[in-house]
Amino acid sequence: MTTSHAAVVVGGGISGLSCAFALRRAGLNAILLESAARPGGVIRSEQRDGWLFEHGPQSFTATAPLLQLIREIGLDSEIARADSRAPRFVLVNGSLVPVPLGPLAFFASSLLGWKTKFSLLADLFSRSRPPEPDESLAAFIRRKFTPELLERLAGPFVSGIYAGDPERLSLRSAFPMLHASEAARGSLIRGMFAVAKAEKAAHPQKGPREKSALISFRSGNDALPQALGRHLGDSLWLNSTARQIEHTPRAPQRFSLRVLRGDREETILCDHLILATPPDRAGELLAHLDPQFAAHLAAIEFASVAVVSLGFSSSQIARSMTGFGFLVPRSAGLRLLGSVWNSSLFPGRAPQGAVLFANFMGGASDPAIANLPPRELIEIAQRELAPILGIQGQPIFSEVRTYPRAIPQYNLGHSARLAAINSLRTNFPGLWLAGSYWKGPAVYSCAEYGLETAASVLAAANPNAAPANS
Repeated sequence: MTTSHAAVVVGGGISGLSCAFALRRAGLNAILLESAARPGGVIRSEQRDGWLFEHGPQSFTATAPLLQLIREIGLDSEIARADSRAPRFVLVNGSLVPVPLGPLAFFASSLLGWKTKFSLLADLFSRSRPPEPDESLAAFIRRKFTPELLERLAGPFVSGIYAGDPERLSLRSAFPMLHASEAARGSLIRGMFAVAKAEKAAHPQKGPREKSALISFRSGNDALPQALGRHLGDSLWLNSTARQIEHTPRAPQRFSLRVLRGDREETILCDHLILATPPDRAGELLAHLDPQFAAHLAAIEFASVAVVSLGFSSSQIARSMTGFGFLVPRSAGLRLLGSVWNSSLFPGRAPQGAVLFANFMGGASDPAIANLPPRELIEIAQRELAPILGIQGQPIFSEVRTYPRAIPQYNLGHSARLAAINSLRTNFPGLWLAGSYWKGPAVYSCAEYGLETAASVLAAANPNAAPANS
């Protein structure tokens, strides 16, 4: 059986879902292929015995494009917002120290010493330039500020976002705003204002980004991909695996896909092909077109992460659980990367009189964590959490999910690798790639890049059409 479509999106994570939704909304005949029985990728929520927990991301940052998407699919009334003033903590010498959330709190905080504080103040008057070639985040922090800032704030922050190694993470790839700010003004503070002003002028339709607004939904994060899936309707093909891609530039349609849909094989023809799969899978599919695709895409490293959700009676925990949670510097010698206190952030996450928090282990510095059985992961998490939070007794709820390839690592050379992939892609008009390895692993980054990719596809499909405001 052969079918024909204007566009085919492969991969039903948030990148592929947002891209396919935008294409269909614009009237393009597009379908989305997802090999699993449900859309959403690692975004998955589950309710059990009064506990509402997340298997993957615990929340996401609200941005103007993402909030607009949420409104369009009718989920805005279901949004649950975390208190932006909820304290965040870093573990320092066995104690949880609040992260300062404002200038006055910063100078009064005991998290950082005066040498580090003065180094940040001195940046206002500095005139440095980023070196060539690529520079790691750790090298940048030491060059501009102090090792203490790296250990107590930047390093734990990197663990929370990328589960990565700051000695290997590329500044310009993982934190492009920092690199651009120094390049623009020689100072992070002055440069950030300049870069933000230029970005606003260039893209006024994007609106402001609510950086501190963390959101979920009353029924969990899974509400987002499920709603997008419902809007796609019959154009969402579940249990459908792309097996081979042929490029036929002189044929009526440029791409031919062999797809295993359930237990039967089909052929799909299309003009525009969007691969929103993990990079190694995209490389496998594109190797037939050019083996260099596979080499570059397979070289993108991933960090493994274990998510250990634990629930306790409130009476079992001595410390107040009000706040966002805490991050752990690698110098603390723990396997914990951090803990997110979900029942403090969003309603309905735990039964009355109980607390629920998700704990993260592994990352680039501890890849062996992915090989441990769930029982051992629970024991490690409980043992390390007990003295920090004053926990007595065993958890009354536990759930473990391990992801051997959880988060792409934007390590040194990442931007050059993406440039090489893009260069190869231009040899095959109508081919697009999206996913967490392009513009950031966060939910909002993937959704926004999916929407941007859809806009590029629509512009190519209708080159004489006026650009749409999105």
